[in-house]
Amino acid sequence: MDTYKTVEGRAIAEFEEKRSRFIGHIAFADTEEKALAVLEQVRAAHRAATHNVYAYVLRQDGRMRYSDDGEPQKTSGLPTLEAIQHAGLTDCIIVTTRYFGGTLLGTGGLVRAYGRAASEAIAAAKVVTVRLCVDGRWTVDYALYQQAANLLEACGARVGQAQFADRVILPFRMLSDGQETLAQKARELCRGKAELQFSAPFHAPF
Repeated sequence: MDTYKTVEGRAIAEFEEKRSRFIGHIAFADTEEKALAVLEQVRAAHRAATHNVYAYVLRQDGRMRYSDDGEPQKTSGLPTLEAIQHAGLTDCIIVTTRYFGGTLLGTGGLVRAYGRAASEAIAAAKVVTVRLCVDGRWTVDYALYQQAANLLEACGARVGQAQFADRVILPFRMLSDGQETLAQKARELCRGKAELQFSAPFHAPF
């Protein structure tokens, strides 16, 4: 999977439904260990809560898991998982904390409440698109500096802070599938000798 959506950092959304307090926590987690660590942190922070329902989806082995944490079967964990899937997210966990307010919500009410908590947590989060990228460095003479910078931008690269010494070094990041085109155009600009360096491809928000 070269392109996918996930969340950056963490976010929280909270509301009350018939005096029950629901707190949806969402966090980035790209391994099961990280997901479970988030779960334990939420549990520790809300030890007095009635339930800490969770669901997570990982790219790692296509793994997904959910728990109703004492709520009636499929009324809480599954709606949480479905909210993640509906948003097209992966490598994230949602934990919804519930403080019971004394009024039963019924099966349908629970499904709606936990689905809402997950959806509002997603809405509060910063969703990012992660793509297969490369980092690069292009060393050019001062005479070609502006043309090289323009070429990088024309090829979709994000150019960093240039380093000025006896020559100019232009650091950049771009999608991995664009490096061949850039290399060809760079050679044309530099008359066959383009001093370009590319990293190995890696996943990053872009």
